[in-house]
Amino acid sequence: MKLYYADHFVLPLPAGHRFPMEKYSRLRERLSASGVFAASDFRVPDAAGDTEILRAHDAGYLARIVAGTLDAAQMRRIGFPWSPEMVERSRRSAGATLAACRSALEAGEGCAANLAGGTHHAHRDFGSGFCVFNDAAIAALAMRAEGRARRIAIIDCDVHQGDGSAAILAHEPEVFTCSLHGARNFPFHKQASDLDIELPDGTGDAAYLAALDGALGRIFDGFRPDLAIYLAGADPYEGDRLGRLSLSMAGLAARDERVLGTCRMAGVPVAIAMAGGYASPIDDTVAIHAGTVLAAARLFGAGGNGGIAPDA
Repeated sequence: MKLYYADHFVLPLPAGHRFPMEKYSRLRERLSASGVFAASDFRVPDAAGDTEILRAHDAGYLARIVAGTLDAAQMRRIGFPWSPEMVERSRRSAGATLAACRSALEAGEGCAANLAGGTHHAHRDFGSGFCVFNDAAIAALAMRAEGRARRIAIIDCDVHQGDGSAAILAHEPEVFTCSLHGARNFPFHKQASDLDIELPDGTGDAAYLAALDGALGRIFDGFRPDLAIYLAGADPYEGDRLGRLSLSMAGLAARDERVLGTCRMAGVPVAIAMAGGYASPIDDTVAIHAGTVLAAARLFGAGGNGGIAPDA
């Protein structure tokens, strides 16, 4: 099981910025120390190229991102200050999901992970909500264009709706977008996914997992994908600053087991992206993300000690 990272391509942020950039390096350190993965399982991805990005994004938007000519309002909507490092980091994050998809498919019924990604608020011609390029949409369209997969399901379990993914892929019948998210959370103007499950504040573990079971039935019994892209947001957690669904860590672990276990039982390769997580302390977010990857290692196998994951 290959893990793709780009945390050394640092996006410079001003002091006090609320985006938890350090979670990515802490996640890699935690997984490296787990004994589950060999050093060779950690890979630096190639940057997503223009051809790959332009399947999902408008050429004018890409050109303005690269040149740094978006206006102040457009940059505020993204939430990051522009810099060359922002452009490179965003290309690498999208490249990591591309690489994870290719790796999972090359392994047959395999699994791989991007230790970042899940940038599902980026639309075709604008960025939003800390998302510059939409890695899941870029990867889904690339896998189809490369002839690696025909029917792809994006299973978005971030607390926020995957509005950018829904909009970009609205006219792609062979890509199924599913989003489980807080009904009253960002973005406040939702898009129409193929399957939207809007959940009330304070949903809790039992109701969330029941809704997820119904969604997985629709995806695997109805749509029948040959690749899944799983956005495993840590932000449905009860201690997250930006989420309000009130899931416990045990509930999030059960979520991961359901999604990844269903993929494994169905023989569907799966690429994981971490998506959001804003808990305080940040170690809670890192623990949730690490639990997702370690669950995948148990189910699909890994390097290191043969995929037997110790307690995280």
